[in-house]
Amino acid sequence: MKKKRVISLLLTLVMAASFAACGNTDSGKETAGTQEQDKDADNESGENSQANGSDGESQGDGEEVTLTVLAGQSTTDAGIEDMIDEALAERYPEITLEWECVDWGNDFQPKMQQYMQSGLPDLMIGKAQDVATYAPQGILGEIDSEYLDRGLDAARENVTLDGKTYGMVYNALYQGVYYNKKMFEENNWEVPKTQEDLKKIIDDCNAKGIKPFASHMVDTWSIGNVTMQFMMNDVFNKDAKWGDKFRAGEVSFSDSKEAQTAYEYNKLIFDNTFPETFSTEQTDCDAKMVQGEAAMKVSGSWSIQNFLDIDENFTFGIFPFPNQTGDSKLIFEPNITIMTSAESEHQDAINKVLDVLTSDKELAVEILDYTKTASMLKDVTPTFPNPSQEDIDKYASMNMIVDVTLGNNQLVWGGFQEENAKDIASWLQGDSSFEDCLKASDDRVGSSSAN
Repeated sequence: MKKKRVISLLLTLVMAASFAACGNTDSGKETAGTQEQDKDADNESGENSQANGSDGESQGDGEEVTLTVLAGQSTTDAGIEDMIDEALAERYPEITLEWECVDWGNDFQPKMQQYMQSGLPDLMIGKAQDVATYAPQGILGEIDSEYLDRGLDAARENVTLDGKTYGMVYNALYQGVYYNKKMFEENNWEVPKTQEDLKKIIDDCNAKGIKPFASHMVDTWSIGNVTMQFMMNDVFNKDAKWGDKFRAGEVSFSDSKEAQTAYEYNKLIFDNTFPETFSTEQTDCDAKMVQGEAAMKVSGSWSIQNFLDIDENFTFGIFPFPNQTGDSKLIFEPNITIMTSAESEHQDAINKVLDVLTSDKELAVEILDYTKTASMLKDVTPTFPNPSQEDIDKYASMNMIVDVTLGNNQLVWGGFQEENAKDIASWLQGDSSFEDCLKASDDRVGSSSAN
């Protein structure tokens, strides 16, 4: 398989190439990178022999098949479809993927609803939480254990219903507060564990003319994401069934101090970020962080791509946003999750795609290095430098990592979290009251569950 390397100087070329293949993902971030082809055929042959566990020759049977793919992409993902196409052509040239790429946060759910009326694509790429939404409706196909066994055991946990697994989790993101390590060292700031610790850093930042937080609230998906981070550590880690109780009428946003606190953290960030946060795109926001204009950013692994494209030597760490009890956990999110249609007429071709995705380790590393994410496949480790990995390993060793799927399965994104985020934005900008924001969340309780 031809190697591809990210070259940030060619931003516009890769954007044009990716969008031509899949359409504009409108993900709130211009995806950096392009791919340069290595034309050394001899080296290709040797590498493919190892990656594919074969002699490097095509294993196709000659029967041409076109599979349709709906890919709900995160901000890191635009461009990986080209990598998959190339690897598939090497192994199974008779199979062609017809891609439709959309922004996962804004467009994936509406597209799925549309296709449920007319017939699902053969393959769908979303997130682990989507399995809980669609598998109970009987429209997803079961993933063969041959391919699941190539993944980590943890990859099955939140995509298995009634003993059957309906999603193959490929990679994962971490979420928390990214911080400028050099700035923390220069100012003698300790990683905060409590709200009091965090307030001391915020006060010192403001006294020194440093913005405590970089944020891009123009992207309501970002508001929705950080709000669930807050909910995980102040609500769900205390009451793992809070969402179910919400639908049962036992708790509400208007009455729950913990849920209100999670919403109010958005105001803490809003009051301590750049005044133009509601007009700042993610790339510009991440640049401010790298350039030392802000000390911290509540975000996820999708920011790493920007950080390192702007400055490959930028040193950053990550810590959980402190909750009210000082016991926050770092947040883990299964990301790229492959699902299949239960009604597809091309199951054999689908299995060949799953075979490539789970067995081609060179492809996996290429995707992981490009997206700057963690692997959910066995014996596959990304090679990109990740200054925050030391912190991730530390929290993992202390059992201080929690899977956000717990919250996302109980309070779904589409129709609930994303709508709540819009109300939070309205409140922050003074267009509605905090009480109105809470009531709006309570009023849409019927859309909070996938079922």
